[in-house]
Amino acid sequence: MIVVSSSFNMISDEIRNAYNPFESCASAQMLIKNERSDEMILSVSRRTDIPNYYSEWFYNRIKEGFLYVRNPMNAHQISEIKITPDVVDCIVFWTKNPLPMIKRLDEIKDYNYYFQFTLTGYGNDVEINLPNKKTKMIPVFQELSEKIGKQKVIWRYDPIFFSDRYTKEYHLKAFKSIAEALSGYTEKCVISFVDIYPKNKKNMDGLSSHELNDDELREFAEKLSKIAADNNIKIGSCAEKIDLDECGIIHNCCIDRELIEKIIGCKLNVGKDKNQRKECGCVESVEIGTYNTCKNGCAYCYANYSSKSVETNAAKYDPSSPLLCGKVQEDDKITIRKVESLKDTQLSIFDM
Repeated sequence: MIVVSSSFNMISDEIRNAYNPFESCASAQMLIKNERSDEMILSVSRRTDIPNYYSEWFYNRIKEGFLYVRNPMNAHQISEIKITPDVVDCIVFWTKNPLPMIKRLDEIKDYNYYFQFTLTGYGNDVEINLPNKKTKMIPVFQELSEKIGKQKVIWRYDPIFFSDRYTKEYHLKAFKSIAEALSGYTEKCVISFVDIYPKNKKNMDGLSSHELNDDELREFAEKLSKIAADNNIKIGSCAEKIDLDECGIIHNCCIDRELIEKIIGCKLNVGKDKNQRKECGCVESVEIGTYNTCKNGCAYCYANYSSKSVETNAAKYDPSSPLLCGKVQEDDKITIRKVESLKDTQLSIFDM
């Protein structure tokens, strides 16, 4: 049974008929909820590397104007989200390799966006499936910056962990090398120190990682800050409890209201994201990714539980499906989330 409200006019019939998610699940239910409007900054994605592995799916979703997101806390609850330019204020991409997206950026020319580009000094013992940083990824970073502007490409050197191989000295040398290569191609670098969770503890133990005390962290952070400043790069920390202000490192907002307002040219009516950690400064956004689908294979990953799960889920990838890595099942319920722009059109950013 499909239950559809008479107010079901958010997505055109032409778009909806382009893909039929119910062809094998006639009892799936379509529900409409007229709740408060959701924030329309898209996070693409904290949970997986969509630009690297699923860019074709994303571009198809842009073309069709909507997508489905399965609730990670309730597997049979799916949200349908409208993603047309009139409701999406900004897209925040998170990636370690945006190369698959770069040639098609003209397809999102009607959207505002920026990239969080992670580029570290780790080798393939830690970031298993990533290309060589010096010969491949630094040139990709530079190419992206030249295409969209250095303000819109944030360099992430995170998460930082320490081990017998990845010592303080190693990180400082790697950070300096990358910073020099990216000087003039970015305005900001974001750092964080690795958090150990049950899902990454085994991997981190296998790398013999160890922690530094707060004094050691501050001494290390101060050296990072100086390197960044020498290369005209501002530096901030991501969701860190330790205060590094005295080291020249601010508490950063990765989904950054101030940056988004600069990019779009007006203020936003948006609050802090209460679903993130207390130390996180991000504003509210709609997350469209799926856990256990990222194939980068990073040992420190917070979003993958096992390589086997990633392999299983990635095998379900269908670029034409509204869902990332999966299909609608018979007992799924689909809710259309009411979304609208957060722009405050009464005041231009240039009047503030």
